[in-house]
This record gives sequence, structure tokens and C-alpha cells, in this order.
Amino acid sequence: MLHRSIRWAAVPAALLSLAFAASAQGRTELLVYTALEADQVQAYKAAFEKENPSIELKFVRDSTGIVTAKLLAEKANPQADVVWGLAATSLMLLDKEGMLQPYAPKGLDAIKANMRDPANPPKWVGMDVWSSAICFNTAEAQKKNLPKPTSWADLTNPVYKGQITMPNPAASGTGYLMVSGWIQMMGEEKAWKYMDALHQNIGIYSQSGSKPCRQAGAGEFALGMSFEYRANKTKRDGAPIDIVLPKEGLGWDMEATGIIKTSKKQEAAKALADWAVTKQANELYAKNFAVLALPGIQEKLEFVPGDVEKLLAKNDFNWAAANRERILTEWSKRYESKSEKKPL
Repeated sequence: MLHRSIRWAAVPAALLSLAFAASAQGRTELLVYTALEADQVQAYKAAFEKENPSIELKFVRDSTGIVTAKLLAEKANPQADVVWGLAATSLMLLDKEGMLQPYAPKGLDAIKANMRDPANPPKWVGMDVWSSAICFNTAEAQKKNLPKPTSWADLTNPVYKGQITMPNPAASGTGYLMVSGWIQMMGEEKAWKYMDALHQNIGIYSQSGSKPCRQAGAGEFALGMSFEYRANKTKRDGAPIDIVLPKEGLGWDMEATGIIKTSKKQEAAKALADWAVTKQANELYAKNFAVLALPGIQEKLEFVPGDVEKLLAKNDFNWAAANRERILTEWSKRYESKSEKKPL
């Protein structure tokens, strides 16, 4: 009798296992290319999948420049279904190549008009703004008697020679928004002269927009040029840094969402695009960024001084996208000698 009861008790478990396997097999797997920070991806993924249990998100993640180059290299045979959390300027390049599917997500009317593709229906829709910021290690500065900068101009002071790290704009969207911002704020000639002077003080150009702030937080460099999310998190995690928003204005870009035209999973892709503009999604974005595409939700980041939105420099996204290749070619010709080696 005992053997018989054990045998029959095992049947429901086996059936449950089969049912679970069938359920898992029934899920649509959506391949998402992203430059979202690794420590943001899991929260976004979990929230979306809870609301959309029939869809599983698989991510390919890297820095903005690397993800953009990968997408363009795959143009003839795109692998991604959706791009979620990539610079709007990158999505404009994809749009120029005819790679994006026009789609108006549910709730689009509530999104700020200046944070979406103006086409109707749009090819991409913004999520949030990320902007340049400087991480200044106060402990290292005290040891080395370094003054706290308040402006971009201050960073050319010879006292900072070898003390600054910055993202390589060819690899990092944060690096490119800085360079694009300087050119738009100063004009081409003055901006390149400024970057020539800044180059004298650079220790290394990193392959990541987050890394300079992490390096400054760890004391490897006194100053790390990064962006406000990473600066806020680095300080929240206990690093001895002050966050500086240069008074001349901040270069910036938008994280945005777009559907790849060739995806065979259009319905699932549209579900992600719909969710990406919801209040729930924006509440998650608000934990990381001070400026959101959906009004009324954003909050001030706890350690970021001043009003980020008021400090954003004028930014012509079409110009930034159209001139990206030319600017990066010139930048590499001048400054690549101090760039960190690309990961193998």
C-alpha cells in the first residue's frame, strides 16, 4: 500500500512539471538590445514580466557606442527584436537606415512632445534624460590639494594633470553627449581647442560612461566625468565624492525605445513598447533619473545638486546624430592615444 500511495502521489508532481515546461515553452522570448545600466536591467525586466507573463526578455547589454555599432553591423540580418534604453541619437541612426518599425504605443499622448520622434506614428519614444556630471573625490582632492571645479573650463587647469578620467565617445553615449554638448555650446573651433586643453589633464578615456565615476569613487582618479545616475548611486553607496554639474550647461541625451522592423515577434515587441511608457515603468525610471518623458512622476535625485532640467544645454538631436561619425573620427584622430583598450 505504501509503495502504491507513493507512486500515485508522484503523478501530480510529474503533471505539474510537464505543465510548467509547457507553460515555459509557450512564452515568447524577446531579444532586447540595451545600454541600460546592468544594475537597472533586472528591476525593469522583473516588473515587465510580472505584467506580461507570456513574454520573457533576453538582454544584450553594452555601452551605447558598442550597442549602436552592433545594431548597424547587423543591419542586413538584424538579431534584436526591440531596442530599449539606447540613446535617441542612436535610434535616429537606425531610423535613417530603415531599421525601425513605426508604432504609437498606448499612452503616447501623455509623453512630452520633445521626448519622442515627431513622426506620426513615431519610430522611437523617449524614456528619460541622462546628462553629464563630474564625480569629484574629496578625499583625494584634500591629499593632493586640488580645488573643486564648478565649470567645464576649470577642468583645463594644469593642477588636474593626470587626475581626470572621461568616457571615450566612440564607445560611450555619455562621452558622446559631452562632446556634442561642448560643440553645440561653444561652437566647433572653441570646442576642439577646449578638448585639446582638457586632453592634457586626462589620465585615461574609458570604454564606459559609468566607469569614470566608479574610478573617482575608488580614488583611482580625483575626477571622473560621467552622468548623474551613476554619480548619485556612487555617492549613495558611500564613496567620498561631491557631484558637480558644470555651470555652463550639461550635454545630454535621451534613453529611448524602438521596435526593429524585421522582428517576427511584433506583438510582443509592441507589448514592451506599450509598457515602456506606462506610469509603472516611469516610476522605475524615476529612481534613476531626474528628467522623465512622462510628466508628473520625476523626483529630485537625493545627492544631485541643483535642477538638472534647467541646466540642460540646447541640444539639436538631428544635428548630433547626423554629425556623429564625423565628430568621432576627428576625436579619435586627436585623442585616441590615451584611450583604454577595448575589451576582447
